[in-house]
Amino acid sequence: MVKAMKDNNDIPKATTNSQSQNKNNDQFELTEAEPQGQARNENQFILLDGATPNIVTMTKQLESQKRLASNIDLPLDARIEAFEDIMESEVGDTSMSRARNLEREIGLRQIFLKFEGGNPTGTQKDRISFKQIMDALRRGFDAITVATCGNYGSAIAFAAMLAGIKCYIYIPENYHTKRTKEIANFGAEIIRVPGDYEQAVEFSRQRSEKDEIYDANPGGANTIIQLQAYGEIAYEIYDELRDAPSIVAVPVSNGTTLTGVYKGFQSLYRRGKTSKIPRIVAGSSYGKNPIVQAFIKNLTNCSDLKREKIKETSINEPLVNWHSIDGDLALDAVRITDGWAANVSDKNMLYYSKMLRAIEGLNTLPASTAGLVALVDHHKKEPLSNDRYVVILTGRK
Repeated sequence: MVKAMKDNNDIPKATTNSQSQNKNNDQFELTEAEPQGQARNENQFILLDGATPNIVTMTKQLESQKRLASNIDLPLDARIEAFEDIMESEVGDTSMSRARNLEREIGLRQIFLKFEGGNPTGTQKDRISFKQIMDALRRGFDAITVATCGNYGSAIAFAAMLAGIKCYIYIPENYHTKRTKEIANFGAEIIRVPGDYEQAVEFSRQRSEKDEIYDANPGGANTIIQLQAYGEIAYEIYDELRDAPSIVAVPVSNGTTLTGVYKGFQSLYRRGKTSKIPRIVAGSSYGKNPIVQAFIKNLTNCSDLKREKIKETSINEPLVNWHSIDGDLALDAVRITDGWAANVSDKNMLYYSKMLRAIEGLNTLPASTAGLVALVDHHKKEPLSNDRYVVILTGRK
């Protein structure tokens, strides 16, 4: 069961969920999917941000560790060790491959695709979810909360289930993600709240403070853990290339993933592992992200956008924000590295998602291609030299 919250002044009590609910290279159909047989209210968002999880394989292989980690009657050290085994075996070390067919399409050599869809619930969010659940276990928390529009909630709920930690997921009441049933099946309690994502974050934070449970929302006390978790993407890129690439292109929303990747490369450079820090490139939905807008307008800091002008679609939802929680950190990373941030259209994100599926065999969420689109658009206007370029694709469709 999903509980709806009607009063902004109340901190909601969660209710337990008992219900489990090839083309030619130049031919990529550009149509936006609509749910079959459903009327769509203009104030509701039917989101296609849901990634395809790889959970069935994982739980078959590591069922014994799952039983240990989730057993609250066992000593804490034993639970932590079991959960760490799962995390080290299944999270991160995602594939990175050279995209030779894509190189031919866009006329740029040595493009490498870092595909985060190989994580258990299909996105990079598993990295921060498992790290924070581990932190919660070590610090003696028995519950965790986060606001989400889909992917992050699924990742947190899954990790919490494995660790035997209660999980409270806050979702804006007008958002309808296909991952809601998955979140409920993982045993999380879903609370519907009025407003948008940013307001859901506030409700979740209030719950954390009131009930003294772990706050996994971006921009909070645990931001450093999130940045360190995403920094491991940089370490994995280094392991493959043995140096930093010229450019790393990343989709950007709150800015946490981008900032973590930058800090990972910063650490590698300071320790003498790489010859440089790569230029950081950010791509996000056209006119709907404060980081990109601040860069384009040459603002010192990110400024909140007008809420009423932010319109989510089934393509751009994972990217759009009127307020980017870690935006200033991301903006600094782009500028310090002499990178850039660019607007990208739904049409182009969908186009490149279809292209990657057709010529590289990667089934990516359209929003995951925002960094790629920003890189390609720049190359078309100002050709880049032959070097090594890494594109981070954050989710599996």
